[in-house]
Amino acid sequence: MARIRSIATLTVAVFVLSTSVARSEISGHYMESRTCQVYTGPCFANAEVGLAGKEAVMAWTILDGTHNGIDLSGLSVVMALQTSKTLGFQGIEGAGEVKSVILVDNTAKGPRRDALIDFAKTHSGKAGSAVVRIDDAPIAMSLDEFELKGKLSVGKSVQLETRRARPDDCICSNESAYYPPLAELVNFAPGVTEVGEFHGRGLGTNWSTPGARSAYVAKFAY
Repeated sequence: MARIRSIATLTVAVFVLSTSVARSEISGHYMESRTCQVYTGPCFANAEVGLAGKEAVMAWTILDGTHNGIDLSGLSVVMALQTSKTLGFQGIEGAGEVKSVILVDNTAKGPRRDALIDFAKTHSGKAGSAVVRIDDAPIAMSLDEFELKGKLSVGKSVQLETRRARPDDCICSNESAYYPPLAELVNFAPGVTEVGEFHGRGLGTNWSTPGARSAYVAKFAY
């Protein structure tokens, strides 16, 4: 029962964001997937430390608002990153050496493109200062706030499909949102990466993590 309550609490949390979002300058949906489990317990997490979780995809779609005075409503931006240590409790800041690539909504031009890139850098910790490549790409991202199902497509570079964590995803009976999300969020829910692929350039590696309990979906408000 404790596990079910935990999942329910996280599910409800996504729906109580409207008041905070209303006071923000910029808000929207967020998706994340790593190459380690985030909805897990210490037994699984300890087995992966140092071996997995050194890659991640972070994605934002702006529903409304401005960054640096530029309206970014309707645009999306994605960051893929690789680290030398597992992306664990201290997130990007504690993951050793970092390099990242930014995939920019190809409908963003001029000042909007520049602001979108700066937005991604601003909200990705030290990965924002470790960008080795920036590419424009068609980005389609959607998040069902009721079912907590997310979908992200970035050209041929990224494919991500997630669903909410369920009680039957529990294995060791100690599961929780074990590692915090990599981005600052108002609230979030852990989930399962049904499709999680990165085939982009710049990081020197590709990955695929289907069926892993490695995702977060959320709303952000900055």
